[in-house]
Amino acid sequence: MPLWQELPLLLVVAFCLAVLIRTFLMQAFYIPSGSMEDTLLVGDRVLVNKVVYEFRDPERGEVIVFKGPDNWAPENGADPDAGFFSKLGRTVGDLVGISQPGEKDFIKRVIGLPGDRVSCCDVDGRIYVNGVPIDEPYVIRNSPRGDKGDKTCNTRDFDEVIVEPGMLFVMGDHRLVSQDSRCQGQVPIDDVIGKAMVVALPFSRWGSVAHQEVFDKVPDAELAAGAAGPAPGASVSVALPLLLGAVVVRRRLTRDRATQLG
Repeated sequence: MPLWQELPLLLVVAFCLAVLIRTFLMQAFYIPSGSMEDTLLVGDRVLVNKVVYEFRDPERGEVIVFKGPDNWAPENGADPDAGFFSKLGRTVGDLVGISQPGEKDFIKRVIGLPGDRVSCCDVDGRIYVNGVPIDEPYVIRNSPRGDKGDKTCNTRDFDEVIVEPGMLFVMGDHRLVSQDSRCQGQVPIDDVIGKAMVVALPFSRWGSVAHQEVFDKVPDAELAAGAAGPAPGASVSVALPLLLGAVVVRRRLTRDRATQLG
């Protein structure tokens, strides 16, 4: 077969392979905002593993890409004046993973897992996860200290949050500008697209983005709850049968003594 006849076929095969890889295995994700600086800069492209979370849930310290819940404000606004060819190019680029992400696609770092207790801050301005302060070397620009009652993401301090079942508590590395779980709420695990593995482009910034090691000392939520001691309800449930048993034994002893005296 002549080359001019093989070339279109090769292009079609290559395109189909790219679509399959992008859909099921790996996707290049464009960074549209500065919410993850200095870990990820605007214009970086990261490779996102879309398979790993089919076998396990996300872990603390991992950087994930997810579909933002309806209440999350977009960080990457779509161009309402985009023409037909611009939209067509975006569609094709999205299929092969080279276009900018949708306005509801987000990339953040996992801080809390289901059942975790997350709060900020200690005297050194660090966040707590299950009672353990976390040193975060990837946070270069943090939010200023402020009122814990502030429900925006403008301050560093916030009251303790218990991560709900099936949810994640996520934050951007650039805490001063990131709009994340501090003010926008928790993220369903089912909405996670994949795990950001490495910065692929530019080549000068090639490297891993995960930092699970800083959370190594954080106990699981169940262990942390146990270390805090039993709940008041649990104490009552244990003490009440013991008290009733003591009353019954005392009555029997009193009855036996009365019988002996009689």
